[in-house]
Amino acid sequence: MEFSELIELRYSVRSYKADPVEDDKLHQVLEAARLAPTAANRQAIQFIVIHPAGQKAELGRIYKADWFVEAPLVICACGIPDQNWVRRDGKNYNDVDVAIAMDHLILAATDAGLGTCWIAGFDAAAAREVLDLPDDVEPIAFTPLGYPADQPGPKKRKPLSELVRYERW
Repeated sequence: MEFSELIELRYSVRSYKADPVEDDKLHQVLEAARLAPTAANRQAIQFIVIHPAGQKAELGRIYKADWFVEAPLVICACGIPDQNWVRRDGKNYNDVDVAIAMDHLILAATDAGLGTCWIAGFDAAAAREVLDLPDDVEPIAFTPLGYPADQPGPKKRKPLSELVRYERW
């Protein structure tokens, strides 16, 4: 599939089939995340693969929507800020690096016929507790991972002319 097709096909899936995700497809999406660029190649990222079966109520503390735990897998993308590259002005690239890796994961999932939905509006304290995260690990984003049971709607995006400037502001 051409990359332009892939980015057109990707959408936020909010309904999932119960069909399991094959191990090779899971490996494929995790490998895509591993290969993502990170600042100074620090790779201060970790992914937690969660099987929601049997722990849906507990995971529901992290994010309330029923469809969050409907997929056979949920993935939490974490950063380790203390291990990450920091720009001279103090900007830590933790969030940027995790976002790039998560985007690679999501696009690879789409390419494999799987659905995802980037979730940032979760309860971080609940995520820390439920996933038993060490103090130095920061949960950045979650996504369910499974086969879509819904269909994409039309994408609503601003025109390019509203998003791009040339040379200066």
